Amino acid sequence: MANSAFQEILSEITHFAATAKDFASLQEFSVSLIAERLPYYNWVGFYMLAPGDDNALLLGPFHGAPTEHLRIPVTEGICGAAVAQGETVIVEDVASDPRYLSCSIDTKSEIVVPIRAHGKIVGEIDIDSHDLSAFGPDDRSFLEESAAIFGQFLEKKDKEQNDKPTAQAALAK
Repeated sequence: MANSAFQEILSEITHFAATAKDFASLQEFSVSLIAERLPYYNWVGFYMLAPGDDNALLLGPFHGAPTEHLRIPVTEGICGAAVAQGETVIVEDVASDPRYLSCSIDTKSEIVVPIRAHGKIVGEIDIDSHDLSAFGPDDRSFLEESAAIFGQFLEKKDKEQNDKPTAQAALAK
């Protein structure tokens, strides 16, 4: 990846992830940082699979205009397509894609990158731009590397939770 802004953002996200107490704080930090540093990323947000329901995505932290799409079935939209296909989806012109769920009349292009933890998709990072064909190979690489950091964070937190002794086990000693 050639873009130094992408490298700097990845470095800052990695550094923050090393000390973040929970995923929500990492998400908040990341959407703010990405939106601030990349002005053509007009909407930056997370959709995570609903707890106990792999058929719906729930809106998480985001930066940009409010959206009415708080819950998206994985059978709908570009966000649903990324989960169903299990891979990054880039739409150069949302007006020409029948899957697009309109959030803003200003949105012209979108990229959605799945987040995996323990080998399964657990959510995604979704970016909209007011520019046509805004996202190229460097954007894809940057966002896929970001998604990998988010997935690793979730795996680390899961491991920490599983490694904690229970109160009963502590009392038994």
